[in-house]
Amino acid sequence: MSVAKLTEAERDDALIQLDGWTLGRDGAAIERTFKFANFVEAFGFMTSVAILAEKQDHHPEWFNVYNRVEITLTTHDADGLSQRDIKLAKAIEELL
Repeated sequence: MSVAKLTEAERDDALIQLDGWTLGRDGAAIERTFKFANFVEAFGFMTSVAILAEKQDHHPEWFNVYNRVEITLTTHDADGLSQRDIKLAKAIEELL
């Protein structure tokens, strides 16, 4: 199934609405680093994100060390950012 890639204008408008997310991969992804008090809080957050991602059938690329979780969102089917990335980023923000 083909997924529509966001235009630069759509991408820029969406990014304004997302707190702490920045462009990565030459505009083909959005990224954010989250810091928590400890590993247990970070892992709990990752578990919550995993449940959201599974429900949306859209999975993040992420990296975790102790209390830090780095998340990258991109849509491989769109070869860049899509509305799916923005929707998941907003859902992730609601967890905080």
